[in-house]
Amino acid sequence: MGIQDIIEGKKQWRAHMARVKALPPDYQIVYKEIQRYLFKVGPTDLLGDSLLPGLVDFFEEGVAAGKGVLQLTGNDVAAFCDDLIKDSPTYAQIYQESIDSK
Repeated sequence: MGIQDIIEGKKQWRAHMARVKALPPDYQIVYKEIQRYLFKVGPTDLLGDSLLPGLVDFFEEGVAAGKGVLQLTGNDVAAFCDDLIKDSPTYAQIYQESIDSK
């Protein structure tokens, strides 16, 4: 990974977070909780696989439709997160597989 890759990654992240900050406050709160949850669980590709950008797209569509954020996610936001990443490998799974293969 070169310096250009790092710079480009930071630009993408800043643009992504600008989109998040443009959401209504309740959407921002839920987004940040989802982000915190996903960072703990550790899916291996949050930005490149369009997981987080796709979530912002989903939230922007909900705002345009006049829906509340919990109408989109349901009351159990952790279960919503688990559904988002159910088919994505996590760092914990990769680590466990590496231990099991020894």
